[in-house]
Amino acid sequence: MTLYVDEAIVLRTQKLGEADRIITMLTRHHGRVRAVAKGVRRTTSRFGARLEPCSYVEVQLAVGRSLDVVTQAETRRPYAEAMYADYGRYTTAAAMLETAERFTAEEREPATQQFLLLVAALRALAEVAHDPGLILDSYLLRSLAVAGYAASFDACARCGIGGPHRAFSPAAGGMVCADCRPAGVALPAAETVRLLAALLTGEWEVADASDARHRREATGMVSAYLQWHLERALRSLPHVERLEPPGTMSTEPRGTMSTERGGTMDTAPRGTMSTEWGGERVGGVVGEERGREGGACRVPGRGSDASMDTGVGAG
Repeated sequence: MTLYVDEAIVLRTQKLGEADRIITMLTRHHGRVRAVAKGVRRTTSRFGARLEPCSYVEVQLAVGRSLDVVTQAETRRPYAEAMYADYGRYTTAAAMLETAERFTAEEREPATQQFLLLVAALRALAEVAHDPGLILDSYLLRSLAVAGYAASFDACARCGIGGPHRAFSPAAGGMVCADCRPAGVALPAAETVRLLAALLTGEWEVADASDARHRREATGMVSAYLQWHLERALRSLPHVERLEPPGTMSTEPRGTMSTERGGTMDTAPRGTMSTEWGGERVGGVVGEERGREGGACRVPGRGSDASMDTGVGAG
């Protein structure tokens, strides 16, 4: 029997038989792995509680024919406890886990940057390093960048001419100049564009000082951009609980932005509200290379690991 050991974040679980579960995990070295955890639904299980979604564990697995088998699991960080203690953090974490699974479609294909990005995001969320809504939007933008769909918020996404620009087009890849913009594009506020750029590059002083209305508009833009590249919306995103920062109250529609035709455009999934990441930087400032094919973007920086800038490490 061939055994191997790896670090993993549990993405989701599903029942199998009377007492087993299939555990879907994102591992540091082996990418997304599905494995059977035998007997974990019994009260006498030695490690059943360690294999819940959001758990950061070190697992030992035995290679199987179709599914591997979990033979041992040890908790590295108890992120699941922090998520289950607060509904807002739980729904935010659920959206992150679903995103990570969607961007690692091929099983056993190494996705170290996505793994480190997720670990750092969950750590920032558990420690309440920043507003959960900012953490989620930053994670989504960086996860898109690692997958090869880095948004441009300074130069024109089509011709590359320097900004700032006024129009935002998910299909074009971000902000576009007056010569390149298609009809019906969104016209976000300049402060919203600066917030999005800060979330992508890890400038948390700028992000934390942003107004609630610009956070709502940024959330709508991130949701529209994510849905365009995934080609369908995340099921968990409409359930994310987003709360206004203390002391603020607004009557503006959530998740809307003005368009060049003079109206507003709803860019957020129905049923969402406005919350509060910080994470580690994805190797520095994300490059502009995008494209559906290849599944990677150039991420220049100090290291090859993807992380988020929260002042804490990925582990």
